[in-house]
Amino acid sequence: QVQLVESGGDWVQPGGSLTLSCVASNATFNNYVVNWYRQAPGKERERVASISSLGDHTYYPPDSVKGRFTISRDHAKTTVYLQMTSLKPEDSAVYYCNCPMLRAWGQGTQVTVSS
Repeated sequence: QVQLVESGGDWVQPGGSLTLSCVASNATFNNYVVNWYRQAPGKERERVASISSLGDHTYYPPDSVKGRFTISRDHAKTTVYLQMTSLKPEDSAVYYCNCPMLRAWGQGTQVTVSS
């Protein structure tokens, strides 16, 4: 069973940047699609980015993050990243890493965007 650990969440001012990391406990993780989700208080969990196993295909469902968020992965480090730029208060949420084929979720990392 793979464990996922997110990190990198923080408080940042509007317009700032953060990079989140999701580290997996074993390399099986590298064989599968990985998603980043976020959940704000009182709202449903929302998928914000996905990346293919090889990292050659990425997908950003919400229009609100296109052009500002970038997902990437490093197989040698069994890590998936979410680079976030031009952050807005509405990006504030707990961000979760998910590998659906392994039925794995991380514990989440808090991102707060405010002045």
